[in-house]
Amino acid sequence: MNLGARIANLLEGVVIALDAIRSNKVRAGLTILGIAVGVLVVTVMSAAVHGINAGVSRSVAAAGPTTFFVTRWPMEFNSCNGSADSCPWRRYPPLTAELAREIEKLPMIRGVTVHINSSAPLKFVDRELPSIQVDGFSPGWLDVQGGDIVDGRNFSAEENDAAGNVLLVNEKVVEKLFLGEEAVGKEVRFGGQLFTVIGVFRPISNAFDSNDKGKAIVPFNTAQRRLNVGVRWLDLTVKPRDGVNRDDAMDEVISSMRILRHLRPSETNNFFVSTPEKLMELYNRIVGVFFLVMIILSAVGLLVGGVGVIAIMMISVTERTREIGVRKALGATRGTILWQFLVEAATLTTVGAIVGLVVGGGFTLLLRTLTPIEASPPPEAIVAALVASAFAGIVFGMLPALRASRLDPVVALRYE
Repeated sequence: MNLGARIANLLEGVVIALDAIRSNKVRAGLTILGIAVGVLVVTVMSAAVHGINAGVSRSVAAAGPTTFFVTRWPMEFNSCNGSADSCPWRRYPPLTAELAREIEKLPMIRGVTVHINSSAPLKFVDRELPSIQVDGFSPGWLDVQGGDIVDGRNFSAEENDAAGNVLLVNEKVVEKLFLGEEAVGKEVRFGGQLFTVIGVFRPISNAFDSNDKGKAIVPFNTAQRRLNVGVRWLDLTVKPRDGVNRDDAMDEVISSMRILRHLRPSETNNFFVSTPEKLMELYNRIVGVFFLVMIILSAVGLLVGGVGVIAIMMISVTERTREIGVRKALGATRGTILWQFLVEAATLTTVGAIVGLVVGGGFTLLLRTLTPIEASPPPEAIVAALVASAFAGIVFGMLPALRASRLDPVVALRYE
């Protein structure tokens, strides 16, 4: 069969399939629904994951490609249940600001950002936020944390050294506590003490840090001395000098910390050094669970739709037995009949996929509007959904198509 004839048969099969959908709306609708649900799940979840990936990548990249992290705890999945045996790192000595200063003196290191966090009540006049997140940073925090100061200024090194009662708040605090009015320069009571708001910051938004809760940033020394934030879970972000290989800088930091902590050569590190890639690896393992759920749900949808395809195509073959007999009597081959019914089945499932993509696009827009996730379905996911649905139509439509192609023309012509 030449190309023109194949195209003609393809178009004929599409037209017949659309006519079948119009003639049997309920039956076809149930089939389309199963396929549409599967594609809808794929569309929305892939759009969400794509948006989350973009946000997380920006957050991790904000620290810079050569930056690495020093923590007391491992940045990985482990079987820790709180006991000393399952998580021995809980016995490790905490990191300290003094240790950070020693690391900062190393030849390969440009700077070290110290971070601790807790929560505290924030009050202005007669309005109060009972508990907002407070992060204590050393002065260089903006270089590694990312985001912008949209109003006011950052705190200075002098204010950090003096443990000054100054703080920056996020836009959610401005909205809830100051009712959207000017916040910079206002005096607030934070953790029971008088503080001055010196800036408003906007962090990089992502699905895990949506910036929809009140947050404050204070100098590290202020958090420790004024707000009594514990340093037990203090962490460090280390930035090598320009031109320094990150692995070399990490080796230097590890060697220095082992010396400072008097570790013997046979003893393991009582701290952890991680890279942004390690964080992304951990994140990707978490996202892998979403992909698994997505595949299972979409497979269920395609299976339901596939059963519907078999049913509707079997009925179609039975209803058109005489037509098949006439076509065979006029010279149609088994291959021609098989091709026609496969095209009909693929058209049916593709229509379901298109419906799923349209509805999924609406849900994606809703997700993007109502959440911080910049959801957008990747083009390859759309193509994959269409191809997978068409392939499902061919697979599930094969049995009815084979039955139609094997009909005896004499018997088919006598069928009533």
